[in-house]
Amino acid sequence: MTKEILLKTAAQLQQPSKEANKEFSKNLNALVEKMNQIMLDRADIKELVGADNIEMMKDNHANHARFMESMFDNFIPEVLVDTVLWVFRAYRSRNFSSTYWAAQLNAWMNIYSKEFSENTFNEIQPFYKWMQVNIPIFNKLAEQEIDAPL
Repeated sequence: MTKEILLKTAAQLQQPSKEANKEFSKNLNALVEKMNQIMLDRADIKELVGADNIEMMKDNHANHARFMESMFDNFIPEVLVDTVLWVFRAYRSRNFSSTYWAAQLNAWMNIYSKEFSENTFNEIQPFYKWMQVNIPIFNKLAEQEIDAPL
């Protein structure tokens, strides 16, 4: 699998409606708080993010939510792919486990399924499924030399 295939599959995602993004934006801070609490409650959190990286994880969750808000408002597949690759590389270099991404994305999906209207969840869910399905590819590509920003 190559970056080009990631770009091709990302381009098939449909930008959520303005109403869905509005609901996402309105709840952004509360979503991040719920996400942080769910991850902090995990018994394996130090194995997932490293012993001294709890604050970095919280920053990642806030940055993730703001980034996804921007993607839902102005979706550009190249920005999505390059940013996810950058995140995988940056956080791995800080001792985040590769399994952290699956745990994080699953937690976001669980939160969204409870907090959003059915329409908003159905419009946002494909982005998260796309990221989940492609975790092994992002892990592999993150190890290689790529032209994503550092």
